[in-house]
Amino acid sequence: VQLQASGGGLVQAGGSLRLSCAASGRTISRQTIAWFRQAPGKEREFVAAFWRGGTNTYYADSVKGRFTISGDSAKNTVYLQLNSLRPEDTAVYYCAADSSLILSSVRVSQSYDYWGQGTLVTVSS
Repeated sequence: VQLQASGGGLVQAGGSLRLSCAASGRTISRQTIAWFRQAPGKEREFVAAFWRGGTNTYYADSVKGRFTISGDSAKNTVYLQLNSLRPEDTAVYYCAADSSLILSSVRVSQSYDYWGQGTLVTVSS
């Protein structure tokens, strides 16, 4: 499985971005795709997950109501729409995938076998 993350950039507070995670090697319907982020000097943290083709979605409390995760099976791509961005959302965003994840591990980065290269989101105040 290979993941290609894209869509990051510089945006003002209150603005929006859409991140993409293009998967190859396995269809997104057969795996869980998640987004994590890592800010400078901080640990990697869970952002959102698209569980097994979108049967369920999960969000960190810090982004709930502002970010939306979705998928396009025809493009085998998972998206993360980032709205109402805040300076504290600044981070490198990574997408990750796993086909054998159990629900209790969906927010745990060590549970994912495959990772994309990351895309930088910078939110200016």
